[in-house]
Amino acid sequence: MFDELLIAVDGSDCARTAAKYGLELAATYDADVEVVTVYGGDTERGQAILDDIADMAGDVGVTVGTELLAGKPAKAITARAGERSADLIVVGRRGRSGVRARLLGTVTERVLRRSPVPVLTVPEGDVESDTGTAYGNVLVTTDGSELAAAAGPYGADLARRFDAALHVLNVVDIQAEAGVFDAGGVDREYIERLETRGHQAVDELVAAVDASDLDVRRAVVRGAAHDAIGEYVDENGVDVVVMSSEGQSNLAGQQLGTVAGRVLRTVDEPVLVVTED
Repeated sequence: MFDELLIAVDGSDCARTAAKYGLELAATYDADVEVVTVYGGDTERGQAILDDIADMAGDVGVTVGTELLAGKPAKAITARAGERSADLIVVGRRGRSGVRARLLGTVTERVLRRSPVPVLTVPEGDVESDTGTAYGNVLVTTDGSELAAAAGPYGADLARRFDAALHVLNVVDIQAEAGVFDAGGVDREYIERLETRGHQAVDELVAAVDASDLDVRRAVVRGAAHDAIGEYVDENGVDVVVMSSEGQSNLAGQQLGTVAGRVLRTVDEPVLVVTED
């Protein structure tokens, strides 16, 4: 599943936390790793950033290659991922706006828009005290679409690798389905149909990934999608969320999908965003 990782860092604490997650994931998958930074003309600082992560890699028993990149950060990172045939990019996300909302950061969001491969985004945290990739609960979200189902194999594989429970969640967003002016007037039968469709979506994803060997937790809940996902994460001790980018395989110049973008800004755990070429 993950044979070649590209970890992008910029010297920030947030990026160091992301690097820790990426390195521990690489150790679990026995994957090759390249750590990159875009130096912006200051090669000495850029090399110091890379050396710091290389030292961190040694602490977890992972050997890494390093590369100084030039150019616009997001474009350089995603281009390098293509050159290396990477199957995962690992980046940090940081910043706050209000109590719950988090800003992705310009480079991270642009990487998400450009990347043809999954991107693991890791929120800021304390590298020294963070437990890292000790995943016990993996959450995959689905709306029943083929594009959402693309996240299923990644969630299932993570659950297997870490002997974790696999949670599969569908959110019945009545307002989104019925429209803002009709949400208050929908009847019970309509809601029940939506919930039945949600259960079918969950069952189909579980069947598609052959989860017979996994501890599977199925759930269908009501609410605004990103809020309901965030609440589920908090209430169930979810360690990583796996979701699709809502079907936009080439997000360059576009907005990140509404639900995925909001989840990334509100959930306090790593989020693996899966895209399709």
